[in-house]
Amino acid sequence: MDVRSLQRPLKDGYRQNPTSSKITLTARGSQTDAPVACSVDLGRAIYAAQAHSGVGGAGTGACSGDLLLGALAACAQITCQMVAAAMGIPTEAIGVTVEGDLDLQGTLGMSKQAPVGFEEIRVKFDVNASRESEEQLNALHAKTEQYCVVLQTLLHPPKIISLWGDKTRG
Repeated sequence: MDVRSLQRPLKDGYRQNPTSSKITLTARGSQTDAPVACSVDLGRAIYAAQAHSGVGGAGTGACSGDLLLGALAACAQITCQMVAAAMGIPTEAIGVTVEGDLDLQGTLGMSKQAPVGFEEIRVKFDVNASRESEEQLNALHAKTEQYCVVLQTLLHPPKIISLWGDKTRG
């Protein structure tokens, strides 16, 4: 697939009408029968989510931490594939593994020293491109990180506005 040809008309359209490149993605959580589970509607797919077994969930479905790491893995994977294609780097295989460490004592309110949320997230790229130089692979790595939306969002968090009914917090 020629990514540049695929994106050329999109980029041309955004140059002609810069506001057309601004989009809003929406995810909606909905209650289920159990307080440890919900459904998440992304508009194009619905996912079942539940609390992690370490905080009382059944452990049979994805928890919100899994979904966050999965979003990062998907974004890094697709970005790396697209950047490699755009750079003309032939790859035999690309894989991304994302791991995150957190202390559930923070989530459960057991320890003020334990933070709520991930303490460290590791993104491991496994790129098999045996015919490419170290310089080309370094450029691929740098451009992948530069254009990965989820990675950049985590590295440079946006302002988050929390609305509770008609009241704004944050």
